[in-house]
This record gives sequence, C-alpha cells and structure tokens, in this order.
Amino acid sequence: MAGKKQFDVDTVLDAAMVQFWRAGYADTSLDDLCRATGLNRSSIYSSLGDKDSLYLRCLDRYATRYGDRYDQALSSASEEPLRAIREFFEVTLKRIADPDLPDGCLVTQTAMAIPVLSPDIAARAIEALGLQRARLRTALSAMKLADSDADDFAVHIAAVNQSLAVMSRAGASQEQLHTIIDITMSALSQALYARS
Repeated sequence: MAGKKQFDVDTVLDAAMVQFWRAGYADTSLDDLCRATGLNRSSIYSSLGDKDSLYLRCLDRYATRYGDRYDQALSSASEEPLRAIREFFEVTLKRIADPDLPDGCLVTQTAMAIPVLSPDIAARAIEALGLQRARLRTALSAMKLADSDADDFAVHIAAVNQSLAVMSRAGASQEQLHTIIDITMSALSQALYARS
C-alpha cells in the first residue's frame, strides 16, 4: 500500500523479544523498542499494540520457540529416558551459550517480576511454567515412573531448568551448570533403576 512502511513482523517481534529479554519488561521503554525494531511509536502501536500486548506476543513467541525444542528433545523419553532429559537440558544450555542471545530465560525473568507485572502478563508466565511442567510430566510418565515420582521429578526438573537460566545470568560457568544437571540426572537415574 502506497505511503505505508512495510516491515517483516517476525523480524520485528524477534527484535522486541530480545530487547525485553535483555532488559526486562519494566526497564524496556517504548524508545528502546523503537530503537530495537526500527519502528516509530505510531507503527508499534498501530501494528503491534501497546507495550503489554507486544510483551505478551513476545512471551508467546519465546515459549513456543523453545517449547517446540523441548518437545523434540523429550520425544524419545519412552525409549531413552535419561538421554531425553539430558537433551531437554541441552536445549537450555545451547540457548545460554548462544552469543547472539541474552543470558537467562524470558519466561523465568517474567516469573521473577510477577509482583510488578499486569495480571495478564503474570498469568501468561505462570501458564508457560505450567506447560513446561506438563511436558516433563508427560515424558516422565512415558518412562513408567510412578505417578508421584513423575509429578515430583516434573516439578524438580522444571525448577532446575529455570535455575540454570538464573545461574547463567549471575555468571555461573558451563561447568557449574553441567554439575547441577548431573546431580539431577543421577537422582532420576536412581529412581528409574528402583522402578526396574
């Protein structure tokens, strides 16, 4: 359409997502979003909505992108349970090690800011965390763990996974992150061995 600037929505959403991820919701201004996306204020509002709406879109984008990768990693849980959980953690470690991405996790960062966020954003962060526990619970059930063990390990592994993001942002080394994972894998291995 003549007179209307065209832009690639996916590129803009990725740029906004990285800006929110790097600085957090509260510390990202509309000017920051303009710089990150290359759009002016009116284009952001007319095409992407207000700051809350844009943040929700970015959070959904992030949760879907990494959720798909977690699902793929866990897809072999019934055949190779320990390998599947190790690959689940590898998704997080690869994201953390990627020099083109901010440290940490957008979902974790959002969850930690819940007290100062809008109810809609808070609810979406809680939902994303719940989906991660649910995908883990499904994979752990496929490993034939007892229901109570599958529930407990789903909560534990999700918490460990979120802590990797926090620890990396605080400067933990890859070696330290691997040690955290190894302890969890040892506990899961023992539970699987006890089951058989």
